[in-house]
Amino acid sequence: MPLINDYQRGWALRYLREAKAELTAAQKLPYMALSLILEAVKKAQAAVYHSLGDPASVESIVRQAVLQSKPLDDPVLRCIVAMERMVEQVALFPDTNRQEAFEQALELISLASDIVELFVGDGTD
Repeated sequence: MPLINDYQRGWALRYLREAKAELTAAQKLPYMALSLILEAVKKAQAAVYHSLGDPASVESIVRQAVLQSKPLDDPVLRCIVAMERMVEQVALFPDTNRQEAFEQALELISLASDIVELFVGDGTD
């Protein structure tokens, strides 16, 4: 039995495709790279949230977990919180660190792709 419906599956796959496209565009347009990279990581994050069900609920759970100072026992939540921190880190990169931001985004999109594939199934490439 699938964890999500076709609507959420469609959005998860769409956001993942768009994240990859934004990252490709960031390589081709260096003057817009940081904004495109940030958009790419946010879309990758949205893809993960949609693949887990209701994105608003997932976001709320993640926000609460980020604010807590105690260690997280749930491995999925720990991974998603780490992803949230990566998104925040990319948002703070100065314009001079485009390559580092790009590498961080590439890693995050790869992680998002694995998560979406795990929860949604085929069609992530």
